[in-house]
Amino acid sequence: QHEDGHSMLLASTNPAVVAYDAAFGFELGHIAQDGITRMFGDGADGRDQNVMYYLTLYNEPYPQPAEPEGLDVEGLLKGIYLYSRGHDSGRPRVQLLASGVAVPWALKAQHLLGSEWGVDADVWSVTSWNELRREAIEVDKHNLLTPGDQPRVPYITKRLAESTGPIVAVSDFMRAVQDQIARWIPGSYASLGTDGFGLSDTRPALRRHFNVDAESIVLQALTSLAERGEFDATRLVEVGDKYHVDDPTQVEADFTGGQPA
Repeated sequence: QHEDGHSMLLASTNPAVVAYDAAFGFELGHIAQDGITRMFGDGADGRDQNVMYYLTLYNEPYPQPAEPEGLDVEGLLKGIYLYSRGHDSGRPRVQLLASGVAVPWALKAQHLLGSEWGVDADVWSVTSWNELRREAIEVDKHNLLTPGDQPRVPYITKRLAESTGPIVAVSDFMRAVQDQIARWIPGSYASLGTDGFGLSDTRPALRRHFNVDAESIVLQALTSLAERGEFDATRLVEVGDKYHVDDPTQVEADFTGGQPA
């Protein structure tokens, strides 16, 4: 039963709340360690210690991979890092930003885009939309108050500045969570989220209803490419029909035990 599309927005209203929407156990390990160091350490790093951490955990049974070699821990803690780089084949390219339980959906979309539509995709794990926004606001404030200095650039802008193609952002929360960082995104940006009243059904059916599942991500990515003239817009109807993106009954089998989400 999806009724928690807004908690990250509520968390963003409290300056003392540091909120993360982690996808994998190894991410949580680094976040928890950093949180303990920050809240109970000596404060030598200069960060405010009078904070509380809000961490999402899911009861979704999806594989937990080992920590990648050379993991970008700095990016993970700041709010975003590149988890899965797509092929460099010279084909059209998109950037998929996902958090929490949505990262596996983005990874499936990455596969579908490459195997069925000739599009390469990079998948970014966004561990904290809120922290990315908070840092960007701090940068904007610094630039406003020090007009004579070299302007600083928000972390999210720097990370995506050299990426190729349109950006699609998705989470298990309402799209306003992802839209928190839209102002600082270079290039085109589209978000998918669970906007609307909560209801009960299987997880796959709910994802299709809210259009946050892998197939809906594929359609949004191809739509964004079509807007740039990099995908044939006349084929978008074909994409929608192929995946039945408007029909929650046409989804993959539910391997979660049939429990409502």
